Amino acid sequence: MALKVLGIAGPKKAAKAATTVGKSPRFYPADDVKRPLPSRKSKKNAAKVRSSISAGTVLILLAGRFRGKRVVCLKALESGLLLVSGPYKINGVPLRRVHQAYVIATTTTVDVSAIDVSAIDDAYFARAASSGEEGEDEFFANDAAKPAVVSETRKADQKKVDAALLKAVEAVPMLKQYLNAKFSLSKGDKPHKMVF
Repeated sequence: MALKVLGIAGPKKAAKAATTVGKSPRFYPADDVKRPLPSRKSKKNAAKVRSSISAGTVLILLAGRFRGKRVVCLKALESGLLLVSGPYKINGVPLRRVHQAYVIATTTTVDVSAIDVSAIDDAYFARAASSGEEGEDEFFANDAAKPAVVSETRKADQKKVDAALLKAVEAVPMLKQYLNAKFSLSKGDKPHKMVF
C-alpha cells in the first residue's frame, strides 16, 4: 500500500511525492530548468596510462610528423600525455608530448632513472601568444612560411636530456641502431600477430 503525502507545496516536495507514491508530480515548472552546458575548461582526470607503457619503454610512433620512429618514453605527464625523446641526436625526434593511442609499446626498455625531467610538464609546452595580429593583406602578400623558432631553453633542455639518455642507450648493445631504424609494414605482414 502506497503512502499518501498531503500538502505538496513546490517542486522539491513534488519530486519527493512522486518517488514515494509512484504517481507523476502535480507541479511542473512553468519554464525549463536551465542546466549549464558541459565545459571542456574544467580540469578533467588524466587518462590512465597503459600497463605496457612506463618510463624507459621504447615506443613506436604511429602518427604525426615522426610516424614510424622509435622513441624512448621518459614519463607520463599530468594531462595523460607521454613525454618522449628520440634522442634527437640518434633519430631527430625532440622532446615532445604524445598521446598513448598513437604509440605501440615494445618490450625493449632503457634505464632512464638517471635522467632528470622533473622540470618538464604540460606548461613547458604551452605556446607563446603571437606578438602581432597580421591583417588580410599581409597574410596573402607573404607567401613564404615563417620558420619555427626554437627557444634557447628548449635547446638547452634537449641537450641535457640527450646527454643522459645517450649514455643509457649506449649501455645496451645494438639499441642505438634499433632506435635509428624506422618501423614500417610490408605486404604480407600481419601486425596483429607481431610481438613488439
